[in-house]
Amino acid sequence: MPDFLFDFLSGGLLGLGWLGMLGVLLAFTQLTIFSVTLYLHRSQAHRGVDFHPLVSHFFRFWTWLTTSMITKEWMAIHRKHHAKVETEEDPHSPQFKGIGNVFWRGVELYREARWQRTDIEQYGKGAPDDWIERHLYTAHPTAGPIALLFVNSMLFGIPGIALWAIQMAWIPFWAAGVVNGLGHWWGYRNFESADTSTNLTPWGVWIGGEELHNNHHAFPSSARFSMRRWEVDIGWIAIKAMEAVGLAKVLRVAPTLDIRPNISVPDGDTLKALLSHRFLAMTDYQRNVLKPALKEEARLAGEKLRRLLPRRLRKGLADDGRWLKPEAREQLHNWVSQRPRIQALIEHRARLAAVLEARTNDASERLKQLQAWCHEAEASGIRVLQDYSMRLKGYALAAH
Repeated sequence: MPDFLFDFLSGGLLGLGWLGMLGVLLAFTQLTIFSVTLYLHRSQAHRGVDFHPLVSHFFRFWTWLTTSMITKEWMAIHRKHHAKVETEEDPHSPQFKGIGNVFWRGVELYREARWQRTDIEQYGKGAPDDWIERHLYTAHPTAGPIALLFVNSMLFGIPGIALWAIQMAWIPFWAAGVVNGLGHWWGYRNFESADTSTNLTPWGVWIGGEELHNNHHAFPSSARFSMRRWEVDIGWIAIKAMEAVGLAKVLRVAPTLDIRPNISVPDGDTLKALLSHRFLAMTDYQRNVLKPALKEEARLAGEKLRRLLPRRLRKGLADDGRWLKPEAREQLHNWVSQRPRIQALIEHRARLAAVLEARTNDASERLKQLQAWCHEAEASGIRVLQDYSMRLKGYALAAH
């Protein structure tokens, strides 16, 4: 074999070494992640940020080139996930599809959801519909990866084929498998949202901030996924950098909560803050009411908390055992029924949730219900509940 042909096959036109190829791999896969999290997810599906048309089109082109995903279909499937989360209609809920299926077959579940054309039309409104979308990206989705294979082979030789294979597996594994699967199965939760979403790590770097999945489910339209000072969302860092040079415009971020002192009766500001932060209110209830009450129960019983109530059942208290298996749920309910104080706290939480989740536009009536709830809580004689009510009355949205 001639030397020039050998050199071409082993290194392509660029002739990069393995370090150079590693750098290209990291750059290409990060661009793919950004195309998904910044463009498809935060901009198109949730309208949390707008990008300059050149940036938007680059992301759309790169998504076509590296994933063959169609913007309208991705938007629709993701919006349906939020609308039907943790139900049989959820396209990729580990609770119903099984963690093994979602983790290893996530891309197949995505393909199955693509065929639900009624859903695509219902949830995919507002997707790009220009000439290039209709005649290239949507009409010929597989042409992108084929073109990428050719370009990789020319630029990098045979190693470029391996690079292409990794690029093709990147989103199916990390997004369809890890985020959709483990992001509803394992990790920590900042918010007691009405689903099983979790934050996989507090440093959302490797997959563009998508690791902060529980934060996203608590505030879906927020362009920023990080919620605590020690959390890092690399996607948000990229958005702010582009905003600084006029390439992005942030439309929505999660509102900041403020706690006002010495508020005697819940007012309109309290209600507005609670409706914006209802998951945080439920999280505060779990941490500042139920947890201390459980510790007190254990102290009075002369037991360790883990013996009094196993950890999996304690976690089930946050949502009345919704995600427990039937026998464990019954065990939890029996345990609660034998402890009037814990039962009273759970009943108060249920009534508060009913106030916050009521489907009504009558703010004055809802405010009266909230005021009645606080009055009952403070008359309960349960110190942790009284303290929680006093804090709750001071809720307000922070001024920006």
